[in-house]
Amino acid sequence: MNEDLKCIHCGNSCGKTPILFEGNPFCCTGCSSVFQILNVNQLKQYYQIEPMAGIRIEDDKRPANETYAFLELEKFKTKILSFSEGGISKVSFFIPEIHCASCIWLLENLHSLNAGVIQSFVNFPKKEINITFRENEIQLRQLVELLVSIHYIPEISQHSIEKPQTGHLDKKLFLKIGVAAFSFMNAMIYHFPQYLPGHELLEDDIRRMFGWLSVLLAIPVLTFSASDYFLTAWKSLKKGIISIDLPIALGLITLFTQSLAEILSGKGIGYIDSLTGLVFFMLIGRWYQGKTYQALSFERDYKTYFPLAVTKISASGNETIPLEDLQSGDRILVRNQEIVPADSILIIGVASIDYSFVTGESKPVLKHPGDFVFAGGRQIGAAIELTIEKEVQQSYLTQLWNQSENPYTASNKLNTVVNRVSQYFTVIVVLIAIGSGIFWLLNKPEVALFAFTSVLIIACPCALALTVPFTFGSAIRQFGRKGFYLKNTAVIEHLYKVDTVVFDKTGTITNTNSSAIRFVGPQLSGEQLLMIKSLAFQSSHPLSKAICESIEGNVLNEVIGFQEIPSLGISGMVKGIRINMGSRYFVTGETGTEENLKSEVWVFFQDSVIGHFQLENEYRPGLHELIGRFGKKYQLHLLTGDNEAEKSNLIRYFGNEKYLHFNQSPTDKLNYIRKLQKDGRKVLMIGDGLNDAGALNESNVGIVIADNVFNFSPACDAILQSKQFGKLHRFIDFTHQSMKIVKAGFLISFLYNLIGLSFAVQGNLTPIIAAILMPISSVSVVVFASFSVNLAAKGFRF
Repeated sequence: MNEDLKCIHCGNSCGKTPILFEGNPFCCTGCSSVFQILNVNQLKQYYQIEPMAGIRIEDDKRPANETYAFLELEKFKTKILSFSEGGISKVSFFIPEIHCASCIWLLENLHSLNAGVIQSFVNFPKKEINITFRENEIQLRQLVELLVSIHYIPEISQHSIEKPQTGHLDKKLFLKIGVAAFSFMNAMIYHFPQYLPGHELLEDDIRRMFGWLSVLLAIPVLTFSASDYFLTAWKSLKKGIISIDLPIALGLITLFTQSLAEILSGKGIGYIDSLTGLVFFMLIGRWYQGKTYQALSFERDYKTYFPLAVTKISASGNETIPLEDLQSGDRILVRNQEIVPADSILIIGVASIDYSFVTGESKPVLKHPGDFVFAGGRQIGAAIELTIEKEVQQSYLTQLWNQSENPYTASNKLNTVVNRVSQYFTVIVVLIAIGSGIFWLLNKPEVALFAFTSVLIIACPCALALTVPFTFGSAIRQFGRKGFYLKNTAVIEHLYKVDTVVFDKTGTITNTNSSAIRFVGPQLSGEQLLMIKSLAFQSSHPLSKAICESIEGNVLNEVIGFQEIPSLGISGMVKGIRINMGSRYFVTGETGTEENLKSEVWVFFQDSVIGHFQLENEYRPGLHELIGRFGKKYQLHLLTGDNEAEKSNLIRYFGNEKYLHFNQSPTDKLNYIRKLQKDGRKVLMIGDGLNDAGALNESNVGIVIADNVFNFSPACDAILQSKQFGKLHRFIDFTHQSMKIVKAGFLISFLYNLIGLSFAVQGNLTPIIAAILMPISSVSVVVFASFSVNLAAKGFRF
C-alpha cells in the first residue's frame, strides 16, 4: 500500500519505506529537508501554486561543504558579481531546474528564507535569476548554498565563470542536421526499391539487409539528432508538464517501433526513411525558425532606436553626444538626478550616488574623487565630473529599465491566456492522435501509423504562442523609429485598456522658450549672474537649464551644499553666499494668483529676495487636437504644482474645472493616481519625470515627455519625444490596430491547426509532409504579424 504513496515535494513514488515528517510522506531525506525549510519559513504556499512542484534531490548530487569555497576568493567574486557597492551586490545565475510557477514564486521569495536577500527576479524563458543581496548578512558562497539547499542549483564553476564560446549551439545544431541528412539520404536509397514496380521480386535476404542497415542509420538520428525532443518530453513528464515536444517524441518512437516489428516479422523494411526524413526536416525547420525570428527580432536595439546621450567635457566646452560614441577615458558631466551611464572614476566633486535603480535600495552612497562609480547610479546633489572606465553598454541600462518592474505583476494577460491554451492544446492533440490511430487500426490498418504520427507532428501551439510577442514587438519597433520608446511589450496592452488620462503641466503640456527670459528686479552684476548660473547648472530641471543657458560665461563657481527639493526649488552656497531659486512660495513664503502664461523662478541672494526670472511658456504644438481626441474617449485630468493663475486658460482646453487640480505636491499626485485606480480607472499618466516620478510609476502606464531626446527616466513605462507630443493619440490608436492583428494571428493559427488536423486524421498526410508544414505554420504567423504591423504603420501618420 505504501508503494502508492507519492512524495508531497516532488511527486515521485516513496517506495515501501517512505520518510515521514509531520505525517507527510517523502521519497528521500533531501525532499524532506526542503519541505522543512519551506515550512519553517512559512512558505508552504509553494505547494498550493502547483502541487508536487519540487525537484528531487539526488544524494550524489548534493555538494560537499567545500564545493563552493572558491566563491570566497576575491578574484572569482569580482568576475561573478555584476554590481558591488556599499555592502550591496547583484548577481545572475542560470538555473536549469526552473520549470513552473511554483519555482518562480519560491525563488522570488528568497528574502523570506534569508533576510540578507533584498530582491530576486526570475527570467523564466532564460531560466535565469537576478539576485540583489547584502554581503554583510549573506556572502556569495552562502547565497549559492542557499539555492542548492532548496535544489535550485546554479550552473557555476571555476571554468564556467569565463565567457562561453560563441556559436557553440549553432555548431551543434548543424552537426545534428548533418547526421540526420546523411541517414535520411542513405535510408532513401535502401527504401527506394520499395516504391518501384516489381519490388516484391526483391530477395528476402536483401530486403532484410536493407531493413537492418536502415535501423543502424536510425539509431544516431534518434539518440543524437532527435535527442532534444526526447529529453525535453521526458524531463517535462517527470515534473508533471506536457510539453509540445511530447507528440513529436511519441511519433518518432511509434515509427521506429513499427519499423522494427515489420523487419523482425519479415513483412517489410519499415518506415525508417520517413523517420529520418521527419527529424531532418524538423531540424531544418528549427534552424529556419531561429533565423527568421532573429531577422524579425522585436528586441529593442537602443543603439538604433533609443538615442541615450551624455554631456561630454572637451577642450572646446561641453557637448551632448550619443552614448554609443562615448569611449573609455572620456570625461563626462553628470548633474543632479541624472544617471551615471557607464562604470566610471569620480574626478571632480563629491558624489552622493543613489543606486535604487540598480539594487532597489535608495540609501545614497558617498563618493570622493578617485572612487569607482557603477553604471546605473543616480547623482543626488551638485554636478560631478567622471572619467569613463569601462566600455559603455546601453543594454545594461535597458536591462535595468526592464527589471525595474516585475513582469509577473505587470504581465501581458494575453500571454497568460495563450500559455494556458498551449498547455491543454498538447493534451488534446495526443488524444486526437490516439483516437485516429485506433479508428484506422480497426478500419484500414495500413493507414493507422501515418494518421497517428501525422496528427502528432502537424499540430503545434507555437504559432499561437508567437502571435502576441511578435505583433507587439513589431509595434515597439515602429514606435521607436518615430520617437516613442516603450519599456516592454506589456505596455502596449496596458495602453489599449486605458480609460483615464492624467496630465502634468509644466514641461508636459507647456514648453519653456529659453529665448524669452528676463529678470524682473534690480540690475544684477556679472558676478551675481555667474553665481546664479553656477547654482542653476547643477540641476537637470528644464527651468534651471533655460536660465543657465541664458546667462553668458563658461567659468563656473563651486557650489557647496547643493539641494534640490521637488516641486519647490534648488539651494546652495556659492562663494560663501546662500542662494535659493525656485517657486515664489519656496523663496518668499507667499503665493501668487495673478493670471499669466509665464513661469517664474524667484531668487533669494545672500539675505534677501532680489527678484525673479520670468520665462515665457507656450502650450505645446498639437495640444488642442490631442485634448480634443482624448476628450472623446477618455476622462481627462490635470495635476500641477503651480497655482491657479492659468486656470481660465486651461478650462478652455480641458473643459471640466472639476478635474483641474493645482498646488499639487509629488505626494498629492501619487495619492490622486491611487484614488483613480481604487475607483476602477485604468490610468495613463503623462509627465516630465521630475516632480511626478511617483505618480508615473504608480499609474497603469506612465509616459515621460522628453524635450531633450536624450533624457532617460527609469520611473516611466515609455518615453515620448516632445516633437511627437501632438501625435500621442495616434500611437495609442495604433495599439488598437495591433490588437486586431493579434486576433487575426490567433485565427490563422487555429485555422492552420484545424485544417492540418482534418487532413492528418484522414491519413492523407505523410509524417514528412507534416514535418515540413509544422515550422512553416510558425514562420507564417510570425511573418504575418511583423509585416501586418509594418503595413499598418504606413497608414498611420506618426
